[in-house]
Amino acid sequence: MSSYTLEPVGFIRSTVKGREDAPRQGPEGAPDAWLEIEPQFAEALLGMEVGHELIIITWLHQARRDVLKGHPRSDESRPLTGVFYTRSPARPNPLGLHPVTVREIDGTRVKIGPIEVFDGTPVVDIKSGSTRADG
Repeated sequence: MSSYTLEPVGFIRSTVKGREDAPRQGPEGAPDAWLEIEPQFAEALLGMEVGHELIIITWLHQARRDVLKGHPRSDESRPLTGVFYTRSPARPNPLGLHPVTVREIDGTRVKIGPIEVFDGTPVVDIKSGSTRADG
């Protein structure tokens, strides 16, 4: 098996400090947060505007990596399911996908939301949520 290296392009700065503060998904009451882009990636923000829809790809650094199956939403009444068919953060490579809207841009800081990740979560990539951006 090969290994790969991911370099964070930025970090989330949020009022969500841990599991007790976090809703399960962004639309379930998550706050807006600041995405602080590392200076060497500042030019990659070119063209981004308030109102744009993005998909933020995070490395869920506090998630377990040894879980292969579980009950969706930790609800034991639901059938046991493999993590590849869930949105659980616990998985072999804990990548998170977060559809958000750009609320504000201040230099290399981008206010986005809603997003349910913990403060300090590394962001490994950002993609447009609109096919119009591929023009």
